[in-house]
Amino acid sequence: MIRKIRGVTLVELMIVVIVVGILAAFAYPNYRDYLSRSKRNEAKAALLQIATNQERWYLNNNSYTANLADVGVAAVTGSGAYAIAINAADANDFTATATYLIGDAEAGRCLTFTIDGRGQRTSAPDADCWTRTR
Repeated sequence: MIRKIRGVTLVELMIVVIVVGILAAFAYPNYRDYLSRSKRNEAKAALLQIATNQERWYLNNNSYTANLADVGVAAVTGSGAYAIAINAADANDFTATATYLIGDAEAGRCLTFTIDGRGQRTSAPDADCWTRTR
């Protein structure tokens, strides 16, 4: 009686490698885009939290604060991608900024986000980073 040994041929293995490669070629850029968006959203959320807590601080003290600890926000986002700072604060206004820290091209055109006491939101170098979903 002859026993046939079953296994995977080299051709079948190469087909699987090619299929996995094609899937990875599509999945990896989307994954990187997802990570970029999540980091940008984290920075925007920190600035919006500053704006909300600054208004609370103003109601109690009749002035805005330049101290991040007073508004309960860390100096760096949770992912470590953006540095958060209150650049200017006085009795009438404040300006808070999130600046991209990591020296790679992942941030794309959204390197800096800014919000002020009037609620005006700006970003640089592109002006539409606050509203961009991609």
